[in-house]
Formats: sequence, structure tokens, C-alpha cells
Amino acid sequence: MGVPTAIDLKKDRGLTIAWADGSGSYYPIAYLRRMSPSADVRQLREEIERNPLVVLPSPKGRGGELVATGAELVGNYAIKIIFSDGHDTGIYSWAYLREIDPATKGERERVGEDARAEGPAPRGSPLPREEAPGA
Repeated sequence: MGVPTAIDLKKDRGLTIAWADGSGSYYPIAYLRRMSPSADVRQLREEIERNPLVVLPSPKGRGGELVATGAELVGNYAIKIIFSDGHDTGIYSWAYLREIDPATKGERERVGEDARAEGPAPRGSPLPREEAPGA
């Protein structure tokens, strides 16, 4: 998996990463907070997927806009971000950041939705669904 060649955290805006393969990623602060890999936030995301009426916990800390108050590298494999609402338990590995990259995550989800909408191709047919005889 790729590693960053440059990391730039704008505490009030987002995290920009230049990857060794020449690509780049940008993660808004609110998105990073929502996608925290910590166990409690991961569990909350799973609950919301099962039941969109889940009551969200109230944010802790000072009022106002969510910002990053700090960050630190974790070995050679991750970054830990501290947020103004007090959340500081998420360790974002480089692999996880590549996985949740908003630019490519949206594209993967769109492609997945298109495939689900089409449904599976007829069994034993090498043709795509729309070209299969009798489909």
C-alpha cells in the first residue's frame, strides 16, 4: 500500500496527502471525524446503517466549528488526529486513508450501486445483462 510523500494538515479545513504513486487526497476535517477508525465511531456508523433513526451523541468540548487541534505520526504507518470535540482515539493508517479517500470512495460506491441496480448477469451468460438474449 502507498505511503505519503507529503502531509499537510490545515486544522480548520482538512488533511492533504501526496502519495508516493503520484496521486493526492484531500480529507475535510468533519469527514475525518465522521470516518474515524476508532471502535466507538465505527460502531456508531454500523448502527446508523442498520437504523437511520439512531440518536447521535451530543458533541463534547467547545462550541463552534469542528477543527483539528493537533496530530501526530504513529510509527511509519498512520496518523492520529485530535479534534476540538475531544475525540482523539482514531488512528488513521495510510491504508485506511486510501480506502476512505472521498474522491475515490464516492466513485466506488457509485459503481457498486450501478451494479446492484442492474442485478447479476444471467447465469452461464458471458454477455453483460443488457446484451444477453431474453434479459
